[in-house]
Amino acid sequence: MRYVLEIAYNGSAYHGWQFQKHSISVQEVLEERVSKILGAKTSVVGCGRTDTGVHASSYILHFDYLKELPPKMIFRLNQMLPKDIAIYDAFEVTERFHARFNATYRKYIYKTSIRKNPFLVNECLYLFKQPDVDLMNKGCVELLKYQDFASFCKSGSDNKTTICQLMDAEWINKKEGLEFHVKADRFLRNMVRALVGTLLEVGYGSISLEELKVIIESKNRSNAGKSAAARGLYLAEIGYNWDEYRK
Repeated sequence: MRYVLEIAYNGSAYHGWQFQKHSISVQEVLEERVSKILGAKTSVVGCGRTDTGVHASSYILHFDYLKELPPKMIFRLNQMLPKDIAIYDAFEVTERFHARFNATYRKYIYKTSIRKNPFLVNECLYLFKQPDVDLMNKGCVELLKYQDFASFCKSGSDNKTTICQLMDAEWINKKEGLEFHVKADRFLRNMVRALVGTLLEVGYGSISLEELKVIIESKNRSNAGKSAAARGLYLAEIGYNWDEYRK
């Protein structure tokens, strides 16, 4: 039988989701605890990678297990896991479900703070001053006109294509600070952080809207702004056609 876990994690102490040879990852920690509670070596398949220091407020994974899940699976697993990883839900799906390949969209949120907050040191980017939000949202409108985001892809990445269907991009004022919300069918490696860094430069007047268009159309990463720090980035939502897969 195939099962899904919805989890969340603070990525500050981890070198991303995926297994690393010489560094601790969320996948390694979770797989070890799941195997222990099920009494069998269990491989988990995640919905995608997150880089070192990146967080997830909602992350989907699946695994196969021959029996029904043990009683109080969520509670017991949460007790075994470190404080920076939490299990939210566990349920059975059809064997056709795949956490990565069946995702219809992914949504990220990038969090910033205008006021220094000692309790959010590793959870958001501290900005030295307020940028022009209206200008940055005009930049988002320009981004939504394009599909090729090669200018915001980490150099040397092995992407087969740099085409992404961007569904939403917007800066929102929150009590704690500004948040960048972005949704697409897929994202390139380092893409969201590169978008944030570039749009902040638009907001600070270092890059004009016309220059932003040139940057996008150049398909050259070196022309865009610097990538924003990993600590402000959250994988926030993964879309699936659950009616098709959930039992």
